Amino acid sequence: MPSANKYRGEVICALAGQPRKLCLTLGALAELETAFEVDGWEQLSERLRRLSARDMTAVLGALLRGGGEGEVALDGVDFREAAEAVAAAFNAAGG
Repeated sequence: MPSANKYRGEVICALAGQPRKLCLTLGALAELETAFEVDGWEQLSERLRRLSARDMTAVLGALLRGGGEGEVALDGVDFREAAEAVAAAFNAAGG
């Protein structure tokens, strides 16, 4: 099982029955700004308030890569556990 560095803002969340490490890093934020075609934290924050399922996979993927997980198949992940994992990662980062 992966371990989380709470000082870095990492969290461990179960996704499709597997423990996964997520982390909101600067790289993850930059990736999301690019994916959502926004400029800066204020626009990104506004955009994150209305996520589709496709958007959620982009956010979850960025957070997983931020946690060092690399590319993870998200086929078995349901929207609720994805939303809870994303919220946990943002909360751990103080956001």
